[in-house]
Amino acid sequence: MKNLVIEGQSLEWLLVSATDAIVIIERDGTIVLANPALDTLFGYPKDALLGRTIEALVPARFQHAHGGQRLDYFSQPRPRAMGGGAALFGLHRDGREFPVEVSLSPLQTAQGLPLAMATIHDVTSRKQAEAALQESEARMRAIFETAVDAIITIDDRGRLERLNAAAERMFGYTGAEVAGQNVSMLMPAPHRGNHDAYLAHYLQTGERQIIGTGREVEGLRKDGTVFPMDLTVAEMRLGERRMFTGMVRDITARKQVEERNLSLLHELTSANEELTSFAYVVSHDLKAPLRGIGSLADWLSTDYADQFNDEGKEHMRLLIQRVHRMGGLIDGILQYSRVGRVKEAVTAVDLNGLLRDVVDLLAAPDHITVAVQADLPTIVVEPTRIEQVFHNLISNAIKYMDKPHGAVRVGCVDDGREWRFCVADNGPGVEARHVDRIFQLFQTLAPRDRVESTGVGLALAKKIVEMYHGRIWVESVPGAGATFWFALPKAITSPASRTVP
Repeated sequence: MKNLVIEGQSLEWLLVSATDAIVIIERDGTIVLANPALDTLFGYPKDALLGRTIEALVPARFQHAHGGQRLDYFSQPRPRAMGGGAALFGLHRDGREFPVEVSLSPLQTAQGLPLAMATIHDVTSRKQAEAALQESEARMRAIFETAVDAIITIDDRGRLERLNAAAERMFGYTGAEVAGQNVSMLMPAPHRGNHDAYLAHYLQTGERQIIGTGREVEGLRKDGTVFPMDLTVAEMRLGERRMFTGMVRDITARKQVEERNLSLLHELTSANEELTSFAYVVSHDLKAPLRGIGSLADWLSTDYADQFNDEGKEHMRLLIQRVHRMGGLIDGILQYSRVGRVKEAVTAVDLNGLLRDVVDLLAAPDHITVAVQADLPTIVVEPTRIEQVFHNLISNAIKYMDKPHGAVRVGCVDDGREWRFCVADNGPGVEARHVDRIFQLFQTLAPRDRVESTGVGLALAKKIVEMYHGRIWVESVPGAGATFWFALPKAITSPASRTVP
């Protein structure tokens, strides 16, 4: 910086103390004064710019035009901003460009030499903030216009401001048609008449009914049709101005599905009641004659035993056996039909005591031992149901045992979130091709005249386990035995879909 007297006053003290970057040039663009703030802004050492033209601080692509603009300014000097709204850039010493704003003021030396003083501001931060804001606005605009849900904005007087494309399609109006109209035009009676009072009450008291939450309401289309919708309203402030944004979703399809589900549920409940009544009636009507047939067969086989030859005795044995099987099948069907439909209380069940009772009841033959793991857990279930599962699995192991020394083992594994129970035996096992089939109703692997079975037990166990959101499966080596596993979640709750007949 060199000393310069303008109309009898020295500017050096002013330029040195100024925080803004200031440069003074002559008509030909020569820099005669540059303060420290300007040197710092453009990256030059002290006094390095003196004697150079101002175009040294302008990017090359603007330098030619800048010279003409400088001459135009000196022809009509006056205080003004440079650029007239155009983007201006400064050139740092390291070649980096940065956005600037420039204010010009005319000066004159004591000798009458015209000068121009430029005050330069680095607006990089502001431009970055503006760009970020524009990008944010563009993103929000894209979200607003492309959102699947309808979006509506209103002011604090309930007047519509904007509808996105989804809202226009939903209500049948264009944004221009509704702009400035009361949002209640999109509501059917009686909601339409209550809206303004609700909004005024909220603005006065802050008590919310919809704002900040969501609820089901009804909307009114341009064609007069009323439809159900989910509405969520959010409040926002722009300075002192309050606005409300509504997110709207047409739930017509969902309500129709709910109505169909309710209708189906009613039909299912009625069907369950009819099925329960039918099961009991069939049980009574079938078991009564079966008992008669069984009693008569027992009487014949006893009183006329000496009149039957070997073939006749075998026929009577098969008759009695099949009568008992039919009775067992009816009982099994009744048990199967009750699972999931009849409400029973869940309670804490000590499996140690329960398994003792099950094993005692089954009374395994002398050549079969049943071993139960000690310290079994206590679980919360319906006692009858869990007893049925263990009873069927253990009785199956006993029933199909083909070894002279049979062994059945009941165990439990703590698997973290669930209990895994097993019933293992050293019987005939299950071939891989039968693994899925054995859990189906009425399926047995051995001829019924050789092994008495209804084919209901495993199907019943599977239905009970799955009722508690568990799973059941079998692991087996044919000829070496099978292990039936079932897993129950530790957090067992009452079965979810049950009705009381």
